[in-house]
Amino acid sequence: MKLSKINSLLVLISLGFLQSCGVFFTPPTGIEEHSVIGEITASEKDFKKLPAPQDPIVVGVYKFRDQTGQYKASNMGANWSTAVPQGLTTILIKSLEDSKWFSPIERENIGNLLNERQIIRTTRQEYSNGQGTDNLPPLLFAGILLEGGVISYDTNILTGGAGARYFGVGGSSEYRQDRITVYLRAVSTNSGKILKTVYTSKTILSQSINASMFRYVDVERLMEAEVGITNNEPVQMAVTEAINKAVYLLVLEGIKDNVWNTKNEDKTKADLLINEYNQEIVESNKRVAGKGVWDNNRRSTFSLGGSLTLNSLRGDYPDIVKELGATANFKYLFSDYFNLSLSYGYQNLGSPKYFKSQFTSAEADLEYLMLPFNNFTPYFSAGIGSIKDIKTPDKKIQFKTQIGAGLELLVAKNVGIRGFAKYHIGIDDDWDNMVSGKRDDHFLQYGIGLQVYLGK
Repeated sequence: MKLSKINSLLVLISLGFLQSCGVFFTPPTGIEEHSVIGEITASEKDFKKLPAPQDPIVVGVYKFRDQTGQYKASNMGANWSTAVPQGLTTILIKSLEDSKWFSPIERENIGNLLNERQIIRTTRQEYSNGQGTDNLPPLLFAGILLEGGVISYDTNILTGGAGARYFGVGGSSEYRQDRITVYLRAVSTNSGKILKTVYTSKTILSQSINASMFRYVDVERLMEAEVGITNNEPVQMAVTEAINKAVYLLVLEGIKDNVWNTKNEDKTKADLLINEYNQEIVESNKRVAGKGVWDNNRRSTFSLGGSLTLNSLRGDYPDIVKELGATANFKYLFSDYFNLSLSYGYQNLGSPKYFKSQFTSAEADLEYLMLPFNNFTPYFSAGIGSIKDIKTPDKKIQFKTQIGAGLELLVAKNVGIRGFAKYHIGIDDDWDNMVSGKRDDHFLQYGIGLQVYLGK
C-alpha cells in the first residue's frame, strides 16, 4: 500500500512538471505566424548618431562574399548548408542606405542592368517610325568601390555547461559561443588606392537547458520524462550587426582622416563621435576572442589583504575540530603571472578535550596567477613559514612549509575577493605537545578575504 502511494505521488509530480513546461511544447503563436518587418540591430541604431555628410558618396559593391567556406556544425553526419548567409551584398547595400552617407549603385548584377538598357534601346529604335529617339541617361559611376566580406567563422571558441543527476532525476545546461569576422575596405576608383580598411566581429551565442527523469516506479514499470529548450542567436542577425558596425566605423575613419567631410554645422558632433571611437579602440585592444577583456594593468604591483580562516589541526590526537583565525598579507607582483606574498596571522589550533592553543604564523609564498588579465582567476601558492605557540613562551619557533590554491574575483577596479585552501606541513611533531606516530603535525586551512590593489 505504501509503495502504491509513492508511485502515485511520482506520477503526479511528473505530470505537474510536464504541465509547467507545457509552454515549450506549444509552437509560438501571434504575429510571428505572419510576415513581419525585419528587426533592427543594436549597431543599426548607431547610424542615427552620425553627422550629415557634405555630399552623399556614390559607391559600388560588386561582390561582398562569404570567404569562410564554413558549413553548419552538425552532430548527425555531414551538413552541406553554409554557416554564413549568402546574400551579404544585399545586407551591405541596405546598411549603406541606412547610414545616409552613401548612395549605392547597382553593380552586383550589372549584366542584367546592361541587358535591360539594351532592350530599351532596341525597342525604341524598332518602334520609332523613323522619328528620332531620346538616348538613355548615362549610368552613374562610383567614386569608391567597397570590397571585403565575411572572412572568418570560428565555432566553439567558448563552450561550457553544468548538470546534476540524483536517483535518475536531473537536469543540465550547456552553452556555446561562435564568432564571425567582417572586413570592409574602401577603394578609390581614380587611383586604385585603398583609402580605409575596417574590421569588426560579433559573437554568436547558443544555449540549451533540459531536465529529465528516468526511474523505476515498480519492478516492471519504468517511468521516463524529458523536457528542454534551446536558444540559438540567428546568424543572419549577427552578420547584419557586424556589417552595420563596419559601415559605421568606415564613416568615422573617413571623417577622422579627411577622406570625406561632414557639413560645417555638424563638425562638433563629428569630433565627439571620433573621441568616443578612439576610446573604443583603446578598450578593444584589451579584448581577446572568447576570453573577454584582458587588461595588462588590471592588478597593480603592490597590494594589501586580510582574511578570516578556519583551521583544522591534524596532530597526534584523534578528534578534529575547526578553529577560527585571521591573516594579513602584503603582495608584490613582480611579473604578470607571479607575485611574492608575505603574511602574518593569528591562528587557533586544537583538539577537543586534549589540547587547545593560540599560534602566530609568518609565511612567505610564491603565487602563480593563471589568468592575470581577467577579472576572475584561479591561483596556486607554495612557500615556507613558521608558527609560534604564544601560550607556551618557552617553546621555540617551529618551521613549516605550505602549499595552497584559491580563486580571486575582482569586484571593483582595485578590490578582489579571495577564497582559498592551504595545507601546512610541519617539520616538528610537537605542535600539540605530544610526539607520536610516523607523521609530523600539520593542519588544513580554509579562508575567505579581501585583497586591495594599491596605486590604481
